[in-house]
Formats: sequence, structure tokens, C-alpha cells
Amino acid sequence: MTLALSLFVLFYILMLAVQQYRPWVALGGAGAFLLLGKLGVYDFTLADAARAVDFNVLLMMAGMMGTVFLFIQSKMPARLAEELIAHVPDVRWAVSVLALLAGFISAFVDNVATVLMVAPVGLAIARRLKLSPVPVLIAIAVSSNLQGAATLVGDTTSILLGGFAGMNFFDFFWMEGRPGIFWSVELGALASLGVLFWLFRDQRQPVHVTVETEVEDDVPTALLLLTVGLLIAASFLPEPSGSVLHLLYTLRSGLVCMGLCLFGAARACWRSRSLRPLAETFRALDYDTLLLLFSLFILLEGVSRAGVIDAAAQLFHSAAGDEPLHLYLLLVAASVGLSAFIDNIPYVAAMLPVVQGVADLMNGGAGIEPELFYFGLLTGATLGGNLTPIGASANIAAIGILRKNGETVRTRDFLRIGVPFTLAAVLVGAGASGCSGVSEKIQEKLQKKKRGLAGICPGSRHHRGRCLCFCAQGRKIKYAEKNAKTFLKKRLTFPLSVV
Repeated sequence: MTLALSLFVLFYILMLAVQQYRPWVALGGAGAFLLLGKLGVYDFTLADAARAVDFNVLLMMAGMMGTVFLFIQSKMPARLAEELIAHVPDVRWAVSVLALLAGFISAFVDNVATVLMVAPVGLAIARRLKLSPVPVLIAIAVSSNLQGAATLVGDTTSILLGGFAGMNFFDFFWMEGRPGIFWSVELGALASLGVLFWLFRDQRQPVHVTVETEVEDDVPTALLLLTVGLLIAASFLPEPSGSVLHLLYTLRSGLVCMGLCLFGAARACWRSRSLRPLAETFRALDYDTLLLLFSLFILLEGVSRAGVIDAAAQLFHSAAGDEPLHLYLLLVAASVGLSAFIDNIPYVAAMLPVVQGVADLMNGGAGIEPELFYFGLLTGATLGGNLTPIGASANIAAIGILRKNGETVRTRDFLRIGVPFTLAAVLVGAGASGCSGVSEKIQEKLQKKKRGLAGICPGSRHHRGRCLCFCAQGRKIKYAEKNAKTFLKKRLTFPLSVV
């Protein structure tokens, strides 16, 4: 295990040190673990690596990237911004509304893409009123970061969580009979909106904006809305039993996103009578992020095979004890602090299996449902990026736009907005989620598990009333199959043939 941990730390540090090459560093780390598996150091084969890659997540991300590119090209975001700004009385309202718009778009569109959409409007307003555009664009960036955690498709980390935990689009709104992370994010957004309104309290200059942008095509907007609708519908599809149908079922979200993206690109080609729109759409895909995720899936599976994930889970469990609220607060605090300085994509990818392992160790080893802790991890990792200029890609994009326009962005300029914005969002949003999650309902579940569930399914993990260890009904079969042998050896006293 020491060798695996050393390799993981080495490659993680390299990813932080050489940001522009981090996909290739991660791919090198994946290759190193495959080589160790080939040499017999760990039980890790090429087939294991292929099974570890979540192609549904990769297809979903690629499809959303392409559809978002078409959406931006249609000029609909700029039109929406102008329509909203035309109805506000002064600058403080204009900045707040722009931040709200960026947040709303970011719930369904990548954060960096959102900044690229809304930033030009903020720049135009600042120039027209002879204001510094620095605080305006920082407000747009931090708001887009916050709302990225609200839905399954809002950010790369949300898509990672959905793929790992088997969550669907609707789970972010309502899960286990309780409000999902969406509502906690919105409460945090309301609190942070009050912070923005207070920070810009002296900016009372009237705003006069005419709606000039003409939307060139309404279809990309319809495709984006249709993507969200079909993702919701796909979450209610029953799981088929056939091998081919089951494969399509596991890829359903990715196929929806990629299918609509290709349809939009093909339609654009037909309208222009050329293949140029298709080429532009494919060039707009973020291949670095896709390669990074592909490599991380393999790298983290190799780390898991070496026992590092289990050891990390034991460490967190020792620190938090057997109390769910303590673990939740620990995850939020640690994620906020770390994500202020490191990229949240590799951090969340590395921590998801650790969180799952800690949840399995709680309640005296009987385990509890990990969804609350997943949301704590996602909330902290998303909001922590707003503490520093380098904590999130959207921040870097906004600062890059400002510098291209001749503006100087000092760290204190960013902290003046980012720190109070983050504190308000974390205290309100994460606090609401924690209070809801560690509720009387969870305490009842803990008591039931302490009394024993042997009569239902000996030592099983349960999710929505369905067994995840031996049944084919659960939505986490991939995890159950991975740990079934170890679990049976530790928990069951009757012969395996009975199962």
C-alpha cells in the first residue's frame, strides 16, 4: 500500500504543479498502476481498468459541451442578459441580476462557459457607466461556481458524483424523501445575493441599456431544455435484463446528451450547407478535461485495488467518530479549505470512494447511506473554489478576460467579494443540508440497523428499500459486485452456496 500511496501523491502533486499537462500526468499515473498490475504487484488488469471508466459520464460531458457551444453561438445568453438589465433601476441591481443570471445558467451549463456568456455584458455595462469591471466579473464568476452544484449537469464534479453514486437528475432535487442539494444551493445563493447587494450598496448610478442582440437560432435553446427534460425522463426508466439493453441503459444519460448535440450540429451543417459547424462543435469540446477524467477513473481504481481508499476511509472515520453530523461538517470544512487552492475535479474524484468507505464503517460497521456525505463533499469542493482567484476554472477565466481588457486584478480585490460570498453560502446552504440530512429520519434508520436487518438481508446495505448486496434491483450494483466477496467473508456465517 505504501508504494501505491506514494505514487498517487506524486502524480497528484504533479497535476497541481503542471496544470497545463495534468491530463497527461493523470494518464501516466494510470499507466504506472497498470504496469504494476502487469508485474503482479497488485491485482489490476487492463480489463479492470476498462470497467473502471464511466463512459456514461464522459459521453454526458462531451454532449453537454457541444450543446452549450451551439447555445452560445445562438446569442441567446447575451439577449437574456440585456433583457434583464433593461428592467433594473441601478448598478447594484444590475450586478446582482447578472450574478443571478450567471448562477441560473450555470445550473445547466459548464461554469467556464457561463462566464464566457455573461462576462461581455458585464464589461459593456461597466464601460458605459465608467466603472471598474473587476468586481462585476468576479461577482459573475463566484455566482456561477456556486450554482454549478445545483443539478446533475451543472458542473463536472456534479456529473462525477452522479455517475459514481448512481444518481439521476431528479435526485439532486429530492432524494430519500428529503430535499436534495439543489435547495441547499439555492438557499446559499439567496444569502450570497444579500452579500453582493451589500458589497455594491454605494453603486446607485442609473442603468440605461437597450436590447440590441438578435438571437440567430432558437433551436439550441430548445435542445438545451430538451436535454434537461430527457435526463429527467431517463431517470424513471426501468432497468432491463437483456445484456445489450442493459448496456444502453447504463449509458442512457450520455446517449441523450451526445445524441442531441449531434442533432444540433447536423442541423447547423444542413442550414449552412457545409461541415464547418460540425468541425467547430468538435473543436469546442474540452478534450483536456475528458482525458483527465478518463485517466482519473483508471488511476483511482488502481489506488483502490492497492487498499489506499480503505485506509483513507479509516482515517476519516477515526477523526469523525460514529456521528453523521461530525463527518458531514468535517467533509465540508476540509473540502472548502483544500478546494481554495487545488482543482476540485481531481479532488472530488479522489474523495468519492473515500466518502463511500467512511459511510460503510459508520454505525458500528453496519454502514449508513452515504448521500448526505456526498452532498457535503460536493458543496464544500464547489464553494471552496470561490475563496481564491485560482480555486476554480471560472475564476481563472474571468480574470483572464479582465487582463485581456487591460485590467489589473489584485488578490485583495477577489478576496473582498469571494470570502464573504463563500462564507454566507457555506453557512446557510451547507448548514441547511446538514440539518436536513442528519434528521430524525436518519436517526430512525440508524436505530433500525442497530437492532439488526438480518431478517431482511444479512448485513446488507439498503437504498430506497432495495438490497444492494445480492439483489439485481439496486442502483449501485457496480459497487456491490466490487465488494461482495470481501463483505461476505467478513459478515456472513453461513456457507456462500446459500447465497
